[in-house]
Amino acid sequence: MKDLQNEIRLKGDREIEQIPSISDKALRINLNENIYGTFAEIGAGQETVRHFFRAGASSGTIAKAMSAYDKDFSDAIYGIEDDGRYVTESRLRKMLQHEIELVEQRLKREKHPNKLFFSYANTVATIDFAKQYKGHGWVGIIFQLDPDEAYNEIILHIRFKENDAKLQQETLGKLGVNLIYGAFYKYNDPKRLLRYLYDHIDKDQLEIDTVNFSGPRFNQVDNRLMSLQLVRNGMTDAVMFDPNAKNVLPAQILYKKNILALRGSFRPVTKVNMDMYEKSLQMFLQENKVKEENTLVVFEITLSNLRSDGEIDEKDFLDRAELLCSLGQTVLISNFQEYYKVVEYFSNYTKERMGLAMGVNNLIDIFDEKYYRHLSGGILEAFGKLFYRDMKVYLYPMEDEDGTILTSQNLKVHPRMKELYKFFAYNGKVIDITDFDKSHLKIFSREVLKMIGCGKPGWEEMLPKGIAELIKRDHLFGCDENKKIEKV
Repeated sequence: MKDLQNEIRLKGDREIEQIPSISDKALRINLNENIYGTFAEIGAGQETVRHFFRAGASSGTIAKAMSAYDKDFSDAIYGIEDDGRYVTESRLRKMLQHEIELVEQRLKREKHPNKLFFSYANTVATIDFAKQYKGHGWVGIIFQLDPDEAYNEIILHIRFKENDAKLQQETLGKLGVNLIYGAFYKYNDPKRLLRYLYDHIDKDQLEIDTVNFSGPRFNQVDNRLMSLQLVRNGMTDAVMFDPNAKNVLPAQILYKKNILALRGSFRPVTKVNMDMYEKSLQMFLQENKVKEENTLVVFEITLSNLRSDGEIDEKDFLDRAELLCSLGQTVLISNFQEYYKVVEYFSNYTKERMGLAMGVNNLIDIFDEKYYRHLSGGILEAFGKLFYRDMKVYLYPMEDEDGTILTSQNLKVHPRMKELYKFFAYNGKVIDITDFDKSHLKIFSREVLKMIGCGKPGWEEMLPKGIAELIKRDHLFGCDENKKIEKV
């Protein structure tokens, strides 16, 4: 380990954060006489524990290292999964629980009063022989920070991006060391801990798309905010929350589903949003003759929609997610500015039907060439991806300043885009929502937000049932019923 205490510093030097090497991290843990536990790794060799063996002094840290590769052996040790799969969160949790129970059974507290027990585990599938499926896995650690304290837990879902199994194994080994080191030495700052998981790993090697912290040291951690950090830090393109406002693995929720997506700021969610949702869903089910039980509606908020004055307001983000989840909706937080990227993302998990519900303004934006200058094929390439597999747009009308109702029939796009727009409209790619509630057309989220902020009455009637009560109860969006009414 490098000694930086006596390093010469000159006037004008800038402070640079020193990132310990993987071997230094493993050695520091090995040299701590109290950190002691087990390693159980399945699917990609024993790459994590290898670093601890090679760092030296490993006997003070490693109680056991194992890999139950044979399925029968694995089932005999950890039990049989209901779905028969092995690379699942359920499997990882069983591994962690089984191994930490063995540690406690075999290492008596009387003999080891100061030991901080831990169990690290991973269950992964690396790239297949045909190199068509790059692989994924679950990685986690259960650990103590005080011998008399309950266990803490950090669980990750990862996706490999490299095209070579050996490289994937090496990357997994580094991630494992970073996770164990972070658990013991960075637990007090979970946001930084997440960033440190990529020490000596590039973003194009590995994706982390789900994270969950639990235990006494993480009681104040909101896992939705941790998921937001994954997107902000470029560790993944999107994260999802279920109607219970819990982190969920996108692949689990989206797999083989018919998907209808609505993008917006939802600040706050209004009657317009819910009318668009209800009417577009009704049309989506009828148009495509899809089964409702196999259809998922996703409310998408992009990072650009979360930013206020260039910065992301985390409380504001939680407020919006909370309200959508209270309405029983599934929420996607994404880094996609262009709609075609959303469709591409969904296409990774399903080959079933897809639809997008949007307002007239959003559709006009889609036909703006400036969003596609980075593509070699420009707007044509983007539209080829957007309208993939018979994808359709369900268009919610807008009332113009002069009272005209704008629909797909009379909206105005740039003259250069006119014929292109006609092509998609004529071929049934853009479908008007006709059964809309005209009284909702004058409702705008930005106006509702202003009314809430300055205490002007009447905003409650613009929101879905129950939402106004939640905003008042939890003082969301700066709501204060005692506030003096200001001019909007």
